[in-house]
Amino acid sequence: MANISIIGSGTWGMALSLLLYKKGHTVKVWSAIKEEVDMLREKREHKNLPGVPIPEDMEITGDLEACIKGADLMVLSVPSVFTRATAKRMSPFVEKGQIIVNVAKGIEEESLMTLSEQIEEEIPCANVAVLSGPSHAEEVGRGIPTTCVVGAGDKKTAEYIQNIFMCNVFRVYTSPDIMGIELGGSLKNVIALAAGVADGLGYGDNTKAALITRGMAEITRLALKMGARMETMYGLSGVGDLIVTCASMHSRNRRAGILIGQGKTMDEAMKEVQMVVEGVYSAKAAAKLADKYGVQMPITKEINKVLFEGKKASDAVEDLMLRDKGIEHPNIPWEQ
Repeated sequence: MANISIIGSGTWGMALSLLLYKKGHTVKVWSAIKEEVDMLREKREHKNLPGVPIPEDMEITGDLEACIKGADLMVLSVPSVFTRATAKRMSPFVEKGQIIVNVAKGIEEESLMTLSEQIEEEIPCANVAVLSGPSHAEEVGRGIPTTCVVGAGDKKTAEYIQNIFMCNVFRVYTSPDIMGIELGGSLKNVIALAAGVADGLGYGDNTKAALITRGMAEITRLALKMGARMETMYGLSGVGDLIVTCASMHSRNRRAGILIGQGKTMDEAMKEVQMVVEGVYSAKAAAKLADKYGVQMPITKEINKVLFEGKKASDAVEDLMLRDKGIEHPNIPWEQ
C-alpha cells in the first residue's frame, strides 16, 4: 500500500481520497482554505458530497509541506485556473521523481498550455501524469462503477498508477498519449456548455446528438493537429467523457449552459452553479488554439460569442445551422 497525498479538497479530490482509502492506502488531504479544512475535520463530510462520510483517521491538513513529504504519489485536484499557482507552491517541497497525477481538466488561456505542461514548468523535477475519463465525483464517491485512463511519459509509471487506483469499482486503462487525454478532457467542457444551452432553449435529443457528434469532430480536428492520437479521441477521455458531460445533471458545465440558454448571463449562471465551471475558462483558450492551428471549430467559436460577447443563444444555434454546406467526412472519396 502507498502513502498518497490529495492536493485539493473539492468534490473530485475527496471522491478519489475515499476511493484510495477504501483500497487500503494511507491518504492525506490538503486544502488551501482554512475554513474548508476546519469544516471537513469537524463535519467529516464534504458539503457537495452529502451522505458520503470521511473516515475519522483520514488526515485533513492545511500544511502543504507536511502533506507532500514522504508521499509515494500526489493527486493534484485543484480547479484548472489554480493549477499553476498550486504547483508553484508545491515546488519547494517536491523531491526528484515524485509522481504527481493531475486530475483536473483545462487549458491556460494566456499560454495555451495544458495542465501537465504547466506543472512540469513549475516543478521540473516531478514525474507528471494525468488521470481522466467519464467520472463524476458524485458517483465515484458512492462507489458506482467507473472507468478512466491514466497517461504517463513511460509505461512503468502508468502501470504503477493503474495499480494504485484500480479496484472493483474503478477500472483504469493506460496510455502514452498525455496530450490527447488532456485535450479531450478540457475541450469537452466547452461542448457541454453548448449542449446545456440547447437544453435551456428547450431543444431535444436530435440537437443534443448533433452537438455531441459535431463537437467531437472539432475536438478531434484540433487534437490531431496538436499531436494527439485518433484512438485517444474515441476512447474514455474523448468521446466517453464528452457523452457523460453533455448528458448528466452532475455536469456543472451542462448546468451552467442550461441557465444561459434560459436567459441568464455567464456570471449569473456560474454564481448559481456554485462550483467552478471549467468550460468557461477553457472556451477562450480553445478558440485561440483553433486560430493558432488553423482548425475550424464552429461550436467553440459560437459558445465564445454567447459567453463573452452577449450574443443570443438562439441566434448562435441558427448561425450554426445555416453555415456553408459541407461534407461530413472529406477524406472519404466518391466512387466517381
